[in-house]
Amino acid sequence: MPDISRRDWIAMAGALAAFAPALSAAEQAPQPRVVSKGRLKQSACRWCYRDIPLPALAKAAAEMGLTALDLVDEGDWPILAEHGLVCSMGWKTSPGGIPDGLNDPRNHDAIVKGLIDAMPRAQKAGVPNLIAFFGNRKGMSDADAIKNCVTGLQRVKKAAEDGGITVCVELLNSKVDHKDYQGDRTAFGVEVVRQLESPRVRLLYDIYHMQIMEGDVIRTIRDNHQWIAHYHTGGVPGRHELDDTQELNWRTVARTIADTGFKGYVAHEFVPTRDPLTSLREAIALCDV
Repeated sequence: MPDISRRDWIAMAGALAAFAPALSAAEQAPQPRVVSKGRLKQSACRWCYRDIPLPALAKAAAEMGLTALDLVDEGDWPILAEHGLVCSMGWKTSPGGIPDGLNDPRNHDAIVKGLIDAMPRAQKAGVPNLIAFFGNRKGMSDADAIKNCVTGLQRVKKAAEDGGITVCVELLNSKVDHKDYQGDRTAFGVEVVRQLESPRVRLLYDIYHMQIMEGDVIRTIRDNHQWIAHYHTGGVPGRHELDDTQELNWRTVARTIADTGFKGYVAHEFVPTRDPLTSLREAIALCDV
């Protein structure tokens, strides 16, 4: 290291002090858009940012380069439109929900009606997907559940095809978060959608949930990508940021999805433990492959 005189140190200190306001101004300037490569369309789940008013979240998401937010209530879709966004996955369109899903024929009338009634509204708002659930086992065999799910979804597939809306049935873990959920393995979900033979009935592959249940995420995506229309992210363990506290290499997972030619949305569904918008921005950059 070269010798530096006291006079030089004083001059350097003065220059740094003069430069400090410029640094502060730069930090306060609008942040650049994150998405640049465009191989994956990314989104973020509304419920993970429930403490941020939706107009503020939508504005921030648009500034980050997102074109959508996920799992937004239908009444709030116009707020997204004001910021140039759409809802990438519509929800709460029918009663039942996670425990009372398509595996029980007693739920079919309500679920089918809710989905079909919502399709014209989704189409008008540019919402590409509507969510559905397999339901809890409650003692039912997988064989009976698959048959029942196929029967129920047969009733919605034509309307989905005619309206250009994809019904996405979500895979969830039954080990930690959703005890007794029947659609807790990729093979189960794939068998249901395979039998339907419709491009408008597909899986929502939640990477967080399937890492807990199965692992082997990259191989599973490569082998089954044709049955998947939507992805959710979330760090394991804990469902937090996609950072070095987690067990998956998220950049490689995102690259794997992009390499399959996937055209749908990858929606971030992790619960931030730090500044939420900073965490979201970092996840978007990480998955911009």
